[in-house]
Amino acid sequence: MNTKIFCDIAELSQIKKFNKKKIVKGFTTNPSLMRKAGVKDYKSYSKKILKICNNKPVSLEVFADDYKEMKDQAMKINTWGKNVYVKVPVVNSKGKFMGQIIKKLNNQNIKINITAVYNAKQTEKILKLINKKTKVIISIFAGRAGDTGKDPVPEFIKSIRLAKSYGNVEILWASVREPYNYIQAKQLGCHLITVPPSIIEKIESFGKSFNQLTKETVKAFLVDSKKSDFKIL
Repeated sequence: MNTKIFCDIAELSQIKKFNKKKIVKGFTTNPSLMRKAGVKDYKSYSKKILKICNNKPVSLEVFADDYKEMKDQAMKINTWGKNVYVKVPVVNSKGKFMGQIIKKLNNQNIKINITAVYNAKQTEKILKLINKKTKVIISIFAGRAGDTGKDPVPEFIKSIRLAKSYGNVEILWASVREPYNYIQAKQLGCHLITVPPSIIEKIESFGKSFNQLTKETVKAFLVDSKKSDFKIL
């Protein structure tokens, strides 16, 4: 499976850098990453991102919590660029399934990225609402599930199987914790994985032998012990 790598990012300087990498096929961001980057004007900043990434898919998220405002935000975000995927949560902050907005946007042929998905039951509910032509990404949060002691892999297996007959649906491995997650995503048959910049750089250096890794590790310990001027008297 050729699992495409998206970069999960908000800083403009980093976006410029990673947009030049062939390994990066698209971009995702979210309100938390935007806040961390010091963004004050969501619309103008998003348009700056789109100006840099004008030929790769970019997922930009709504931040409303009710249907009407979420729909208004989604419709506006969709007009910002042809490569935009409108990112909507699978539920709102009260736990209400956002099926109404998913169906509405999909029926209007708006590309969507459904975020904060954790299990195959949510995937199944989404698939029952959408057509088989407009592009849809379903982002399953593997890392956050793993942080709570839950194995996300069975949910990916079931979700990928459920989406198999939908040529317009891509399953995305989200909330990456380590470079090996990319290997896991490929083995499972995920269409996409969204990865922070530091982990993309580690993926680019894949291929070292265990012997190389052993030597590098021991050398690092040795260098640090000398820098600290450790002695055992």
